[in-house]
This record gives sequence, C-alpha cells and structure tokens, in this order.
Amino acid sequence: MSVLDNFESWKDFLGDRLHQAEGQGMSQNAISEIAYDIGGYLSKQVEAKNDQEAVLRDLWNAADKGEQHAIANIMVKMVQNEGTGR
Repeated sequence: MSVLDNFESWKDFLGDRLHQAEGQGMSQNAISEIAYDIGGYLSKQVEAKNDQEAVLRDLWNAADKGEQHAIANIMVKMVQNEGTGR
C-alpha cells in the first residue's frame, strides 16, 4: 500500500519529512518553497488516490501562484503535529 492511498498515511509521511528537514536545519522559507514545488508536481503528475487529494488538486489548479503558496504553507502547518514519531 502506498502512502498516497490513505490521507492519514500521507499526512504522517509529510510530517515525518517535515521533522526530518527541520532537524537538519532547513529554514521555514526553504520548507515552504519545497512544499510549493511538491504541490505543483503532484497536481500535474500524480493521480489523486482519495477524495482529500482530489480536493487539494482541484483547489491547487484553481488557485493563482500566491494562493498556491498559501495552500502549501497550510499543508506544512497541517502536518506539523503529524508523523510516526509523534
């Protein structure tokens, strides 16, 4: 089973990666830019595996660049308390 198949698993995966990046000293600005890049990639290249991912993709595609940055920042905030180590 892929982490993309279940939204809770996806949030745990993102949370783990976020904590790993923070632990390696990555700045919040750098994390935000990576989240933005990943959001763009996922919206164009990866088929949604569940309803939540489909909604996020649709929101992303409807948003302008500034709104996409906001969505990316919200996703980072959403997974701050997620992950298998929490």
